[in-house]
Amino acid sequence: MVHTPEQLAFVRTETLPAQAPPATAAGPVHWLRANLFSSIPQGIMTLIALYLIYSFLVAVIPWFANGVWDATSIRDCREQLDGARGGCFAVLSERWPQLLFGNYPSEHYGRATLAFVLLFVALAPLLFSELPRKMLWFTGLFPFLAYWLIWGGSIWVPVLALLGVVLGFVVYQLLADRSFFGAIIAGVAASMLFWVYLVGPLDSALSAIANISLDKVESREIGGFMINFILGISSMALALPLGIALALGRQSDLPIIKTICVVFIEFIRGVPLITLLFVASVMLAYFLPPGSNFDLILRVIIMITLFAAAYMAEAIRGGLAALPRGQYEAGASIGLDYWQSMRLIILPQALKISIPSIVNIALSLFKDTTLVSIISMFDVLGMIGGPILSSTAWFGVYWELYIAAAAMFFVFCYGISQYSQYLERKLATDRR
Repeated sequence: MVHTPEQLAFVRTETLPAQAPPATAAGPVHWLRANLFSSIPQGIMTLIALYLIYSFLVAVIPWFANGVWDATSIRDCREQLDGARGGCFAVLSERWPQLLFGNYPSEHYGRATLAFVLLFVALAPLLFSELPRKMLWFTGLFPFLAYWLIWGGSIWVPVLALLGVVLGFVVYQLLADRSFFGAIIAGVAASMLFWVYLVGPLDSALSAIANISLDKVESREIGGFMINFILGISSMALALPLGIALALGRQSDLPIIKTICVVFIEFIRGVPLITLLFVASVMLAYFLPPGSNFDLILRVIIMITLFAAAYMAEAIRGGLAALPRGQYEAGASIGLDYWQSMRLIILPQALKISIPSIVNIALSLFKDTTLVSIISMFDVLGMIGGPILSSTAWFGVYWELYIAAAAMFFVFCYGISQYSQYLERKLATDRR
């Protein structure tokens, strides 16, 4: 049977032009259906959330938009608002030095600001490995320079304190090959003896030869967010190495070392931070020799450091426990001793695993510095609840001040959180 051309099957020789996907399968409509209205319960929750957000914005936006930034008192703010809803942000314009610096002398704000800027220069080579290692010399010098800029006094005090640290390091290096723990104890003892017995006489002698000094500022004058920052940064920097030592001590085969570390960690974790702050503020003075003057800020830094170190020790111990036994055996197989194996193989991996926990502890520690207001240290919350709100000009202004304080803490906590995520991506902790 012969078929005509019309009866033959049609075979297409070219591709059909691509067509856009349906509106429900791509674009904004698809995103809304997939994320907000994928089911009836989810759609109801979405509508409720949108209503709450709308109600919040309706109440808050006019309060910010109508805010008064130029006024001499809360009464002046209310007169300018004339019954309208608005915030009295003029209190921030007038009292921002107290929020940031407390009672720190205004003529020395430049010194404190310079110390703050130099902090990031000192931290840069530690936080970003791309920077040259030669910058680490300034990192080691910064704590002594910052002390001189903030507290003032003779330059020879921080110089001699740095010399004491160098002396302790030299003693440690000389004895490290014989006994690691013995070298550490000898180095710390050498530094302490130098500070206690030689710094005072040498400072007097050097000041008589070359009196280089800044106007001295007492610790009681340091306040505002500045003291929160000093306490948080100092305690975090000191708590991490102490936490590593406690974590290793808790896993030690020496019963006395392990017992001391376990007792310390469990005791500190079982005591509220506010109790330790009261000990630093009140009780510690009873254990000091009569007439001795132990700076309150230093006492608080020590207590917060001990508190944070106990929690960091447990976080790091979790990282150590997560490593397979083969990692420990690898060091021994290539002839490394215990400390070499820990420094080169075990701790780098354990710290990578522990990054989220360590950052979480650091953030909590930074926010917990606000508890010092309870022991009469005028941090940012102490300044708000004390000198600012006690003045008749701004009595009754609450939301504006506390929102400003929250914004300060948020900026730094968010920065720390973002850096930790950057570090995790760089170290690829999920794949290595």
